[in-house]
Amino acid sequence: MHKSAKIYIAGHKGLVGSAIMKVLLNQGYSNLVVRTHEELDLTDQYAVDRFMRDESPEYIILAAARVGGIMANNTQRGDFIYSHILIQATVINAARKYGGRKLLFLGSTCIYPRESPQPMSENHLLSSELEYTNEPYAIAKIAGIKMCESYNIQYGTNFLCVMPTNLYGPNDNFDLYTSHVLPAILRKIHLAKNLSENNIEALRKDIARRPLNGLDGQAPIDELRKELGKCGITGDEVVLWGTGNPMREFLWSEEMGEACVFVMNNVDFADLSKGRSEIRNLHINIGTGREISIRDLTELVKQRVGYDGRISFDARYPDGTPRKLTDVSRIHSLGWRHKVEVDEGVARLYEWYKNSLHIL
Repeated sequence: MHKSAKIYIAGHKGLVGSAIMKVLLNQGYSNLVVRTHEELDLTDQYAVDRFMRDESPEYIILAAARVGGIMANNTQRGDFIYSHILIQATVINAARKYGGRKLLFLGSTCIYPRESPQPMSENHLLSSELEYTNEPYAIAKIAGIKMCESYNIQYGTNFLCVMPTNLYGPNDNFDLYTSHVLPAILRKIHLAKNLSENNIEALRKDIARRPLNGLDGQAPIDELRKELGKCGITGDEVVLWGTGNPMREFLWSEEMGEACVFVMNNVDFADLSKGRSEIRNLHINIGTGREISIRDLTELVKQRVGYDGRISFDARYPDGTPRKLTDVSRIHSLGWRHKVEVDEGVARLYEWYKNSLHIL
């Protein structure tokens, strides 16, 4: 991509979209096009078509998504499959109609089967049944992969798909009811530390920045304690869902941004499909190829935050997929590797989180 190329980033305010935009700006790309949800509803085909026709971006990065952890995925199943399928269909089809030179679609390693062989390679897609708790989300993302693949075959487009492992970093979602595992653990332990130290001012500052199920930082302290208790947070203990045994892989979001820009600059669909009799499973896993148990991750966060209370796991709640380790040999062969390990990443994230509490 030349530095003055017009690049549209869908989802630029989210965890990965903001990371991609930061990388592009740092690398000297100056012609970035963004729209908030209020400015452009990506589920509206007419509005998206008009936008693509009028703006004519050369490159499209589709990072817009409805995000959430195991609770959100399991309880908002209809919302997840509906919103993702609509967003993907409208943006990908508009890019095809209005001549985008290249599109990058971001999925998730949730696309792989629950009992997939480890590490999960791109060829394990659709080899057995999905994890039940995120099945609607996974099916939507698989549909996006197949739409890009099918358009490439039928229309000769250059639409690429990357599947990131669990991402974390600046601008993450820390809502205790919808966040992914690492930000949820970090915030729960941070709030528990505030309670253990009876630091009500810090507690209120946190909840003022990120309201708790409708309660803001000015709510009566008894109400705040009660709501925190529902989330498994007290001064003496933090209770987390599941057994703590699942193994997970984590990638610093800004490295995911770097990987996306790398793919846009160095990979074409023709490179991936060359010499294949059947064109399928040409998406690219993006990860570290390293894993840690949720229990060990929690201890890492606990030490970083400086919390002295107990950590308990409630096995009445689901664990999700037992292991989700990606095979990153394809992205390695293309020339990209991660650098930030999870212990460094947790330290970076906690510093960012504490600094964010001063932006009120």
